Amino acid sequence: MATITIKNVPEELYERLKRDALRNRRSMNREAIACLERALGAERVEPERFLAEAGVIRERLGGVYVTEKELARFRREGRR
Repeated sequence: MATITIKNVPEELYERLKRDALRNRRSMNREAIACLERALGAERVEPERFLAEAGVIRERLGGVYVTEKELARFRREGRR
């Protein structure tokens, strides 16, 4: 893995990173990496690969399928 050094970080930004690291129970380094990952976005996944992996997971779970109606209900219940 590569290593970088960031110089002249504004104090306010440093404190925010430190606060978020504590809240997320991560080191400052891991929190900075998480921030970079969010800012730069995840790698693009090919749809065929994504669907194939989802199929494998579905089969491992015994062929679980969720209907549109169930999905809508889960969303509503999750917002309470």
